[in-house]
Order: sequence, then C-alpha cells, then structure tokens
Amino acid sequence: QRKNPFSSEDRLAFKPVHTHRGDPTYGRPPEGSQTERRGKDAQSHVGKEVEELCLIIKSTGEVGEDGHVSVTFGQLFETYVTISNKVVGILLRARKQGLVHFEGEMLWQGKDDGVIITLL
Repeated sequence: QRKNPFSSEDRLAFKPVHTHRGDPTYGRPPEGSQTERRGKDAQSHVGKEVEELCLIIKSTGEVGEDGHVSVTFGQLFETYVTISNKVVGILLRARKQGLVHFEGEMLWQGKDDGVIITLL
C-alpha cells in the first residue's frame, strides 16, 4: 500500500483494532457505525413482531385453568400467517425471551398443528 499512488497517508495511519474473545466488544460492530444501527433496527423490528404475536395469542387463545392463555399451533399458524410468514421463527424468539412455552424444538405446519402454545 505504501507504493500505491492512490492510497492516502491517512489510510496508512489507520489500523483496525483487533479484539479477542472475552473482550466486551468482541463480535460487535464498531460503536456508531451503520452496521450497529442496522442491527439495532432489526432487533427493534423483531421485538415488535414478538409483541404482535403475543397479542394474537391473547386474542385467539382461551384462558386455561391455570390462568394462562393457550392456543394450538395450527390455529395460531392460520391466524398469524396472513400477517407474517415467519411465525415459527418469531415463536422461537418469544420462547427464548420467556414469553411463551411449547413442547419440542421446532414446530412444523401440519405435523405439529395440535401442539399447545401457552402465553406466560
């Protein structure tokens, strides 16, 4: 690069900072970058979809003896698929956040239509 006539001295002075595992900034985009902004926007969008899914479960489900609202996957899929085609992914994210509970690792349309999803 030092022999490249199109390189500026400023570029040569800049050295990327390499982080190591265990460093709090490891695996994260630089603060204030567009990548960080896009990541935050995506996280916000997914959060809104999780909230919307919980509202749909609340409105379409039935209150059980334990006081929690439950709905079958088949019923939820038919209702939510008109809103978003990412129903399974959003359900997995909601479960990871502790908002819903269902048995199994993954839900498949048709095969798992009878699986009960409970809003916590």
